[in-house]
Amino acid sequence: MPIKSTCAAGALALGLLVGGGVSNVFAQQGKAPEPDNTKVNQRDRKKTEPTADQAKENPNDREIMQKIRRSIMDDKSLSTYAHNVKIVSQHGKVTLKGPVRSDDEKKTVEQKATDVAGAGNVTNEITVKPDNSKKKTS
Repeated sequence: MPIKSTCAAGALALGLLVGGGVSNVFAQQGKAPEPDNTKVNQRDRKKTEPTADQAKENPNDREIMQKIRRSIMDDKSLSTYAHNVKIVSQHGKVTLKGPVRSDDEKKTVEQKATDVAGAGNVTNEITVKPDNSKKKTS
């Protein structure tokens, strides 16, 4: 039994060392990285903005959200951003929110939602945030 407790203590110590190293990096830089959706989160705090916690838990709305999500996730040509778009259904009316990488992705996600919810039942609040992390070559 002493070997098991020694191994557990060693694993715990290693975890603390590694975890402490990550926080030390941020401390040395002076601040943690800023989230890139702070303004959006502030907008979504307004009472008039539909958010996921306001989605209706009736079977029809839940089924609409599930079908849209499944359709989006099945499309492997979409970015991770598009796969993570917020889908809120309230009484059959769907609101889409979040960033995607291109106008084409925005249109594709909206079309998938419209295919499920029907024309006139989708509000598209998706924003386009291009991937600027790739270095340009001259």
